[in-house]
Amino acid sequence: MAIDSALPSPLGTPVCEKDAKALRFIEEMTRNADSVQERVLAEILSRNGETEYLRRFNLDGATDSDTFKSKVPVVTYEDLQPEIQRIANGDRSAILSSHPVSEFLTSSGTSAGERKLMPTIHEELDRRQLLFSLLMPVMNLYVPGLDKGKGLYFLFVKAETKTASGLLARPVLTSYYKSEKFKTRPYDPFNVYTSPDEAILCVDSFQSMYIQMLCGLIMREGVLRVGAVFASGLLRAIRFLQLNWKQLADDISAGTLNPNVTDPSIRKCMENILKPNPELAEFITKECSGEKWDGIITRIWPNTKYLDVIVTGAMAQYIPTLDHYSGGLPLACTMYASSECFFGLNMKPMCKPSEVSYTIMPNMGYFEFLPHDPNYPPLSPESPPRLLVVTTYAGLNRYRIGDILLVTGYYNSAPQFRFVKRKNVLLSIDSDKTDEAELQKGIDNASLLLKEFNASVIEYTSYADTTTIPGHYVIFWELLVKDAANSPSDEVLNQCCLVVEESLNSVYRQGRVADNSIGPLEIRVVKNGTFEELMDYAISRGASINQYKAPRCVSFTPILELLNGRVVSKHFSPAAPHWVPERRR
Repeated sequence: MAIDSALPSPLGTPVCEKDAKALRFIEEMTRNADSVQERVLAEILSRNGETEYLRRFNLDGATDSDTFKSKVPVVTYEDLQPEIQRIANGDRSAILSSHPVSEFLTSSGTSAGERKLMPTIHEELDRRQLLFSLLMPVMNLYVPGLDKGKGLYFLFVKAETKTASGLLARPVLTSYYKSEKFKTRPYDPFNVYTSPDEAILCVDSFQSMYIQMLCGLIMREGVLRVGAVFASGLLRAIRFLQLNWKQLADDISAGTLNPNVTDPSIRKCMENILKPNPELAEFITKECSGEKWDGIITRIWPNTKYLDVIVTGAMAQYIPTLDHYSGGLPLACTMYASSECFFGLNMKPMCKPSEVSYTIMPNMGYFEFLPHDPNYPPLSPESPPRLLVVTTYAGLNRYRIGDILLVTGYYNSAPQFRFVKRKNVLLSIDSDKTDEAELQKGIDNASLLLKEFNASVIEYTSYADTTTIPGHYVIFWELLVKDAANSPSDEVLNQCCLVVEESLNSVYRQGRVADNSIGPLEIRVVKNGTFEELMDYAISRGASINQYKAPRCVSFTPILELLNGRVVSKHFSPAAPHWVPERRR
């Protein structure tokens, strides 16, 4: 039976029959969230109940939530690591899932310094694609006419490795972009990109970015939205334009492609896109050659209606810079997902970043919101921060996601939540997540270089500096130097920066080496007594002198001003840390 697209859904009037079907699906899922959740859990337990992992808990065929939650414990990645490692090493028995693991999705979170491996199965790709398919029908309710132009999205594949048994291990979006579902997707006028697939799938980050920017410039007047996965990624694209606009303009003027772009498939596809256009090249030169880059996005892409980027959580630090470059365009956060599972979407994608709440799609997995503090009462709109626990078709059972959330209410009967922060994360620039223990290890290792100078680190703190593109970690050091005539040299302190970087996890090091998403780490040495001043400031604001300890990360402007006002020297990592895609054993 055909769906009449003229009939409005409770969300609003759909623009076409396809959107009407998607919106009605959202309504059906969210109105019946509890029953859908019970069905999803029953399906998962019926399928995976005889796996080695679930047999340990004597479910005896039960598929109800009460039995499941009373017998199966909440776990972390470290709890499951032995089983995951067996799968990675080639054990094909039904350990976590009755369906064979098709590949591993690498998480941006780490364990023992390496990316976490999340098992997945073939059909999970269908679920992820289903959630993707719901995004534009919701957006079309708020922004009309998106089928009249294109999206300039900076999308990239990242390094992939293989486990000892040959299973691929790669980020979830790399898996999607390389899938046949993406490469053979049907034409959708609401989802047309300026970037050719050949550029998105190019593993060389410079060539990929160059072509995506070049195509975006060529098709500038047809661009209706500009985006990337993270806010930091879009800012890197703007920085790339700042550094490479002249070569891009030369290519457009002459209709010839930069010889540094060597990928054969890219060069071939660009034969049909790149034609001589001296007028456009002159326009780009005029806009980019000056010092004023405020509003550059709307000057070069004048029909842009919004920016599609994640600006919640750690990405919120980039909002002022995005506003600067875009002239204050709306920032749309459309969905909430991770390597473990795709969770839900933003039903009001054009709301302010501070007001973003995501609605759980109950068909994606089985979800629990557990109190961050177990003494708090059950789930309610007034709940305190929660931890998200997920059970998936791919074999994760009551797995605790590392995100801290705030439940803000319900859409129909589906919970809505706001992302608060990553659990235990101290510093983050892009997809990296550095905790206090990792940073402390880096400080300890770097301090060894100071011993021969009879010097040591008295105290330290840090912050993520996003005023540079790409952003970078800054560490404030107060040093005890016992012999001023034998102080550590600039070269030694620069080397300390590199030692800290070498001590950080593989996600950070990949961001530095392969993705160019993180800049060189910086150490700022401050005057002696600076951290005493910091304590005095904290006490003046009500901190207890008996319980005070120096914060390991700061973001409060007055504190940063105090620290920066006491800097006596600045030092940067002189080289990139070691990183290569490693074979997972």
